[in-house]
Amino acid sequence: MQHPWEMTASEIAASVRTGKLSAVEVAEAHLSRLEQVNPRINAVVQEFPEEALAAARQVDTAIARGEDPGPLCGVPVTIKVNVDQKGHATTNGLRLQENLIAEHDSPVVANIRKAGGVILGRTNTPAFSLRWFTKNDMHGQTLNPRNRGITPGGSSGGASAAVAAGLCAVGHGTDIAGSIRYPAYACGLHGLRPTLGRIPAYNASAADRFIGAQIMAVSGPITRSIADLGLSLAAMAAPDLRDPWYAPVPTGPRDFPKRAALTLSPDGMPVSEAVQKTLLKAAEILKAAGWTVTEVDCPPIRQAAELNAQLWMADTLFGAAEMIGNEAEPDSQFVFQQMLKDTGKVDFETLMKALQSRATLVREWELFLADYPVLICPVSGELPFAQQLDVSSEQAFARVLEAQLTQRGLPVMGMPALSVAMGEFDGIPTGVQLVGPKYREDILLAAGTDIEAAGDRPTVSTPDWD
Repeated sequence: MQHPWEMTASEIAASVRTGKLSAVEVAEAHLSRLEQVNPRINAVVQEFPEEALAAARQVDTAIARGEDPGPLCGVPVTIKVNVDQKGHATTNGLRLQENLIAEHDSPVVANIRKAGGVILGRTNTPAFSLRWFTKNDMHGQTLNPRNRGITPGGSSGGASAAVAAGLCAVGHGTDIAGSIRYPAYACGLHGLRPTLGRIPAYNASAADRFIGAQIMAVSGPITRSIADLGLSLAAMAAPDLRDPWYAPVPTGPRDFPKRAALTLSPDGMPVSEAVQKTLLKAAEILKAAGWTVTEVDCPPIRQAAELNAQLWMADTLFGAAEMIGNEAEPDSQFVFQQMLKDTGKVDFETLMKALQSRATLVREWELFLADYPVLICPVSGELPFAQQLDVSSEQAFARVLEAQLTQRGLPVMGMPALSVAMGEFDGIPTGVQLVGPKYREDILLAAGTDIEAAGDRPTVSTPDWD
């Protein structure tokens, strides 16, 4: 018999809605799984079982009254510790923010609650949500439940590890340079970076974000099925006027031509043989499903990655450089210094020219995606990295940065991107990235569904170490 923690979000919502399972039964099963497994991987760093059970009872009460609790009817969800959740610290992996208790839910948390989601806990992130690895002095290191020797990804590494280990069915993540897409890739899951403005964002515990984060950072779901991404997106994208960037665009499917572009090496980025084989496999799957796939060069991505770094560095130098020094966390200090060296001086003129160049790139990409509604490209140029590779040396950091070219570049243009799991290569998770036009997550989910249908759906992994 299938345990509730092995079920997808869609299966759980259907079972709770029809009375096959109660929301309390589902929550209790996941809380038990959390108690047994989380100590081995350290994915969830803030736990509140009584709150979770109270939320589950509310779902069951609504059903008993004949009411619809919402699309996430009883689904266990985790929240990343860099967004506000009322009554809990928005630490962002920082000792400096240990006592930064949120007085209000962020929009994405409020929307999950309104949709009937049951929040079980809050997940780990690297200090400042800065890296593609998840470790900090506040909460410790998160391990990948599929392989402790490789990163669970970052910065939403706790979210991806929690979903992969069956601690929740949906993990909330954020993405400014790959922090949803890469953790999903590293943990053998699916992860959706929505269009900028699709899911409302706001943290009342902090001042409004600077321009780089405003135009590049988004929230989104990490799950074990493509259908669950659509379910989660619909829930998370409910209106909230606290975000001035929010765009009330319907999330449902619309017609589109089944045309895809394949770019094996965007802008000449080095891509390993294993990753290229996975990309070619995805292209063949889509062809078999009726898609026309053409191998072409995509628009510039390297320039976009440079703009990402400039915008991020402008934000950081203006608003967080002092905090990085005061937190005194060695890994984030090392990464900050390497990124500063890579980016160079970011003054007013640099910032203004970066914003001007962004408009040109957005135009090029939108025209390209009008011809090819899906781009198939690497999530990363390499299979998931060994733990802590980025801080092992300056040379290793440079290698990681180059491999993550698409992770860094795509957020600049604001379009949606989907990381699709495609099994393992020599025991290491692998997958592909799909990119689509703004507000057309439905196209990416359709292509992702076709790829998923031709392979094995990601399953729960139980770590085999103490």
